[in-house]
Amino acid sequence: MRYRNWFLLVFVLMMTNQMLQSQECKPLNYNVYDDWKDVSGIKISDDGKYVCWIWNPQVGDGKLMLFSTESKRYDTISRGYDADFFPDGKGLIYKIKPHYDSLRKQQLAGIKKEKLMKDSLGVRFFNKDTTLKFADVKEYKSAGKEGTLLAILHEENYQPPKDTAVTDTTKSKKVDKKKPAKKKSTTAHFKVVDLDKLQVSSFEKVASFALSDYNNGLLWIEQKGDSIDSTYVMRYNNEPMNHTVVFSAAGQALQPVFDSQGQQLAFLFTSDTSSRKVYQMAFMNRKDDNATIILDTVSSFFPASLSVSENFKPQFAEDGTALYFGLAPKPEYRSKDTLTADEKVSLDIWNWMDGRIQPQQLKELEKDRKRSQTAVYYPDQGNFVRLSDNQFFDIRLDPKLHRKYLIGIDPVPYEKYSSWEQARYNDVYNVDRTTGQKKLLIERFSSFFNLSPSADYLLYYSLADSSWYSLNIKNLNRSKITNNSMDVFYSLENDVPNEAGPYGFAGWINEDEAVVYSRNHLWKLDITGKKVAVQMTQLPDGKDVSFRYLNLDRDEFYLPERLFLSTFNHELKSSGFAVLDLKSGNSKMWVNEPARMSGLAKAKKADVFIFRKETYQQFPDLHLTQDDFIHTTQISHANPQQKSYCWGDVKLVDWISFNGDSLEGLLYYPANFSKDSTYPMIVYFYETHSEDLYRHISPRPSRSTINISDYTSRGYFVFTPDIKYRSPLPGQSAYDAIISGTQSMLERVKQIDATRMGLQGQSWGGYQTAWLVTRTNLFKAAMAGAPVSNMTSAYGGIRWESGMVRAFQYEEGQSRIGASLWENQQAYIENSPLFYADRVATPLLIMSNDNDGAVPWYQGIEFFNALRRLDKPVWMLVYNNAPHNLTRRADSMDLTKRMQQFFDYYLNGAPCPEWMKTGVPAIDKGKKTGF
Repeated sequence: MRYRNWFLLVFVLMMTNQMLQSQECKPLNYNVYDDWKDVSGIKISDDGKYVCWIWNPQVGDGKLMLFSTESKRYDTISRGYDADFFPDGKGLIYKIKPHYDSLRKQQLAGIKKEKLMKDSLGVRFFNKDTTLKFADVKEYKSAGKEGTLLAILHEENYQPPKDTAVTDTTKSKKVDKKKPAKKKSTTAHFKVVDLDKLQVSSFEKVASFALSDYNNGLLWIEQKGDSIDSTYVMRYNNEPMNHTVVFSAAGQALQPVFDSQGQQLAFLFTSDTSSRKVYQMAFMNRKDDNATIILDTVSSFFPASLSVSENFKPQFAEDGTALYFGLAPKPEYRSKDTLTADEKVSLDIWNWMDGRIQPQQLKELEKDRKRSQTAVYYPDQGNFVRLSDNQFFDIRLDPKLHRKYLIGIDPVPYEKYSSWEQARYNDVYNVDRTTGQKKLLIERFSSFFNLSPSADYLLYYSLADSSWYSLNIKNLNRSKITNNSMDVFYSLENDVPNEAGPYGFAGWINEDEAVVYSRNHLWKLDITGKKVAVQMTQLPDGKDVSFRYLNLDRDEFYLPERLFLSTFNHELKSSGFAVLDLKSGNSKMWVNEPARMSGLAKAKKADVFIFRKETYQQFPDLHLTQDDFIHTTQISHANPQQKSYCWGDVKLVDWISFNGDSLEGLLYYPANFSKDSTYPMIVYFYETHSEDLYRHISPRPSRSTINISDYTSRGYFVFTPDIKYRSPLPGQSAYDAIISGTQSMLERVKQIDATRMGLQGQSWGGYQTAWLVTRTNLFKAAMAGAPVSNMTSAYGGIRWESGMVRAFQYEEGQSRIGASLWENQQAYIENSPLFYADRVATPLLIMSNDNDGAVPWYQGIEFFNALRRLDKPVWMLVYNNAPHNLTRRADSMDLTKRMQQFFDYYLNGAPCPEWMKTGVPAIDKGKKTGF
């Protein structure tokens, strides 16, 4: 068993610091949650001169913070969020939320959603001391690369400022006759802002728009008229109010797109006035002044049953040589209804041959209706190519590369297997994008693959022998590139009854070289097979460190010359960053500290970096470095009030399980810990938590689990053990790890009161909690959130969020049985708490919500009714229409209070609340809380 002097020293220092502050701090409670702040939406300007982030309380108005890396000055924009810097770094575009209190008053007054206050848009110019603001903004886009335009589409009910000219009010008003009600408008006011010239142009009745990344290519669609719309497609000409009509007709246009350079445009159009609309595609190239229909409803390019799909937004290849679009079955004519509602039949027919069961089909119905076949148009040649012949054949498009071949996948032959197998199988095809011809490359494949930039090879990972292969596209010859004598490329952490997947793929260096991960390293692979694989990283002083590539520029396809890496020390749980030079092969460990370091970002045109750093005691605030981590500066200070509250500490612990496994876990110490006192302890678990040693846990309402910082602040120990699983023994595996770990903590920390211990877990942790209380009386109280209590009934149950049958979880997934119900029925029974409910002696609180999409809530009902029948103390919380983990803040606050009252009563001598004593009758629902 390892003894870590380094951790002991750190822990002693923390304990000393806690004792010095023990007389000054106050314990956390749920009344202070609202003011706790988060930092999000972090951006850095391309020139590295500015950083911005959102500083939000859990309830109330937030702020957009702006920091100058040169002057070190801060600026604050009230209620700002979703910010983006200008490409040249000279300004900032951001949204502005309505005042929280004002919006809440409107909601309390019952104002309809569409009439509530809407977001505004702000544009700040750093060098001009100017800010523009626009009210009621629905959508906006700025030219993201080198353009200077900002396009703004307002909400439909936006009213521009009225003309202040004097009008004659003495004339009598005419009484207007009632006119037929107009159809609801889907158009709005539209503005174009030239960010260089500070000029604004306005337009009316705009339905949608498109803006290119370069060269200020801008088009928008105006819809005018009532019963029959007239469509005008307008192109902006880089001068205020200077625009050209490039297309006009009676009908409706939608899905406008530009190529990246703003030279070519396309959109969909229909002249149909009925609800059954058949679409055509219009196009305009670099040389033309007008857009023309290039694909109409009777084109010989596709069968008469198909037309252009309205649900596939056309997409140009980055070089502009190809325009991808979708085809779909024409909508069917609906005959006039001749039956009343009482005469119609509504049913679902389940068929054993269905690839997807009916609930899954119904969940995916809208997605299936919107599926499209993929096709492509080549402007220079003027020809079309169909790339898929059914809407379930998925073409993997990458507009950044102009490759002759594309990859297509077909999952349909294997859909049925997904009901009981964890793997998602596909037939993988090579598709010639110039002819549409396809060739089968790999059959029944379920692992990672990636087409090389030249499209000459397919790089893929084989689950059968845990190795990387390359497949020659032309002759289908396979070459094995790695093997397990080199390094471990399969996930050592995998402990479900299924093949272990790879550690991952980092990217392409060039057309022939790719980078993949082993557990610790980056490896360079030559997919042509001419060179052996090369290990690119080296472990510092033999330490167990993993390196992973951080993609800091999503616009680039190939890996950069300098690879920025994250580092994680598996023994110490420390982390940091490193850099690897691809040309020289040299690497440098920038920083690796006893902290969790994340969120590295770099200015595109400067060596200015920002990152987040956290520990259990320290919020993950934002830090800045301008000299490769020689010096770093904290630039955000989200929660200065934390110093006023009592905060616990955490220690990494290890022990030997009952099964002989070396395990780790975290022991969180109570605030103001004293060796002369004893404390209650809650054991919380899921699968593994030791890697969270330096994770900060902000106080916030519970979605399903205890808030560790809150409990340690109020005088609890919290123990989070790692669990190592064996199939088909998930319950016994949990017992062997959790109980052995708990006993080890009792032996080594005498201040833990063995008579005041509780259990808590959610979902998979909820199942394990339910199983443990049937096997041990070690705990005085337990809370199980969304537990599976009966694996025999849950096996054939439905995950209602996806509509999938749950069997795959048991045969090959997290539930770890490794066989069907009929192959190993006894394992399902032995791992089901329900069949051992008579052994339970621990008071149990259950949460099973009636809209849980992962674990059917009847699993909680089964266990509750079994314990109730056996006269065991049990309570069940059912949050109405709530999902697996709570999302409504009111529900989360309620659960937080009830869970605290439950544990405080059993473990800390607090009074028993009314809801536990006598319950809350249905007749009092909504009127009494029982607190």
